[in-house]
Amino acid sequence: MKKSIAFIFPGQGSQKVGMGKDLYNSYSEAKDVFKRVDEALNQKLSKIIFDGDENELKLTSNTQPALMAVSLAIIKVLESKIGKKISDFLEIVLGHSLGEYSSLCSIGSIGLEDTAKILRIRGDAMQNSVKNIKTRMVAVLGLDIEKVEEKLEELSKDTSFLCEVANDNCPGQVILSGLASSVDLVEKEFKSIGARSLIDLPVSAPFHCSLMQPASEIMVEALEKLYIQEPKVKFINNVSAEFLSEPGEIKKKLAEQVCKRVRWRESILKVSQSNIETIIEVGSGKVLTGLNKRMKIDKRFDNISSLDDMEKFLKLYGEKIWKGMF
Repeated sequence: MKKSIAFIFPGQGSQKVGMGKDLYNSYSEAKDVFKRVDEALNQKLSKIIFDGDENELKLTSNTQPALMAVSLAIIKVLESKIGKKISDFLEIVLGHSLGEYSSLCSIGSIGLEDTAKILRIRGDAMQNSVKNIKTRMVAVLGLDIEKVEEKLEELSKDTSFLCEVANDNCPGQVILSGLASSVDLVEKEFKSIGARSLIDLPVSAPFHCSLMQPASEIMVEALEKLYIQEPKVKFINNVSAEFLSEPGEIKKKLAEQVCKRVRWRESILKVSQSNIETIIEVGSGKVLTGLNKRMKIDKRFDNISSLDDMEKFLKLYGEKIWKGMF
């Protein structure tokens, strides 16, 4: 069977109160996912997702399992509708930051309950890594990665400077993370070399930089206890933007990932070099779809984040997948 579809899974920043509620109200498969996540965490996370306070949902310990739950609810409904596991028709899966866990869970490499629990550990570890230190994360718009890296290297000659590339998202959008004093300096310097703007990100910790090393160490220990099955679908990891299949290597990269750069631009370029024709974002929002379209690669981009999106996907691809044409 020809396989030409990649599924991608969103990370933090895509969350919104009410996400997934239409699926929950319409499909027992979606309802079951949210119920199992609630039970795994011993918390009514679904209540926060559907009707909670935005600030409570934005807490990274809630955001991470919440976004995963929405993505997996979509996957389970999709599989029920098509009558096949997604691993039967997908060529590649990948995710942005926490989305890596969603991607592995979607193809059965990690169990749903285990994924919810490990993301709660990850969220708590990341939140608690930096205390009593002022930090910032900013999106740099209008500069490519080469210029950003060159300027950061120049500034890092000062040993007190700590600001690093957290996400290389797409041409013209790079996320920085680090000490507030260092990011303040970067803001002035980058505008002088042509940055269109620097936008503060409303996050509670400086993700994907060396300040997250304590979280990485916690994840090493937590991941040692986690059962990961070898992926049935090609999996691209964030840290190296390369395919990984050996469970031990996957665990190693997942632990490193919290304090390393998310190489999203490179990951999508890797997808573009395959026989993939369609890249579909599965989960809340369209953040990744927007980034990918700026890559200007010859692929079709789509997303499934709602009931309407689900129906659209099934209309376009359902019969072809069922007949083995994808």
